[in-house]
Amino acid sequence: MPPVIFLVDMNAFFISCETTRNPSLLDKPAAVAGDPKKRTGIILAPNYQARAFGVKTAMVLYEALRLCPDMLLVPPDHHFYREKSQEVMNLLSCYTPVLEQNSIDEAWLDMTGTEELFGKSEDAAQKIMDEIKCRLGLWCSIGIAENKFLAKMASEMKKPLGITTLWPAEIKNKLWPLPLSAMYGVGKKTAEKLNGLGISTIGELARLDKKYLASLFGKTGLELYEHAHGIDPSPIKPHDEGDMKSIGRSTTLPQDIDDLEKAKVILLELAESIGMTARKHAKKGSVVQITLKFSDFKVFTRQTTVPATNSTKEIYQAGCALLAENWPSHKTVRLIGISLGGLLGNDRSNQMSLFDFYEVQQENNKEEKIDKVMDSIREKYGKGKITRASLIKEKE
Repeated sequence: MPPVIFLVDMNAFFISCETTRNPSLLDKPAAVAGDPKKRTGIILAPNYQARAFGVKTAMVLYEALRLCPDMLLVPPDHHFYREKSQEVMNLLSCYTPVLEQNSIDEAWLDMTGTEELFGKSEDAAQKIMDEIKCRLGLWCSIGIAENKFLAKMASEMKKPLGITTLWPAEIKNKLWPLPLSAMYGVGKKTAEKLNGLGISTIGELARLDKKYLASLFGKTGLELYEHAHGIDPSPIKPHDEGDMKSIGRSTTLPQDIDDLEKAKVILLELAESIGMTARKHAKKGSVVQITLKFSDFKVFTRQTTVPATNSTKEIYQAGCALLAENWPSHKTVRLIGISLGGLLGNDRSNQMSLFDFYEVQQENNKEEKIDKVMDSIREKYGKGKITRASLIKEKE
């Protein structure tokens, strides 16, 4: 039985998520976009009405508004998009347990042998598309093929709401006429180098000698040759939460800062998110690392080891200590990040001696209860319903 692989790709995902909670965006040119005053003045996700005017992802905001002056703009809400992404992945996992998430808005599914359950591959794809649309209010396109590369290429061929097959017999007519720039995994520099050799389509690439490509690009050249011929042996790798090795959060600041106290407030918010994620997955980490990016774009990292923890307070305190020790005196900071590494399951984390246990048990229990209550409230009512007093004071 030949493999049947789907690539489910959500259409205009960020702005589609916004439309589910703001129906007034329907049928109007709209886009998720950053605020120019906060250095993120680019289009992150235009809807198809905006794209009809020539608006594209990563386009500078003022240029997009010149093309489409009446376009509605929505600030990004990445927490909301992650929630919607998880809803999509949960729905897809009902069709197959063999699912590999490739990004926030797409995943490969191994649908081999599921015909008796869901019908032929195109019928199964239609069921998935209809369920995503009806239950979640989102659109997707689906590529169907024998491997991951071809399924990814097929998913790009018809948007929005497209279902496209790319079987071996269809490669010559569907894949080979495409430009190199459309080939998944081919970067701008590789495409430019091949264009300079007179190679402009995937079909022309496929006709090159394998050894010649290897001499030009090494191992990547062999992969280019195989992909051009529709060959991709890479397996679908289901995400295993047990493989999680670190949890990190970072933020680019609206303005560069040189104030350590302001940096600590930002660090607390990031540590809160890390702690909540670690507790959700029953993980504890023993390495806390901070990352600073300066106004000259140079990046600086420092880390420290701690007794295994998923406590927001302990993650924050370790990060603060690193921050205080390494805060620059003659530079301003444009990005702050923190991560918790060396993750293990709670039952495998570092154990205390009996004497240490009695000494810190009371304090740990108190912090653990605070974290659990806050996690519970956020889970039920949303992230913004409860926060630390120091964060409220800073916002005021």
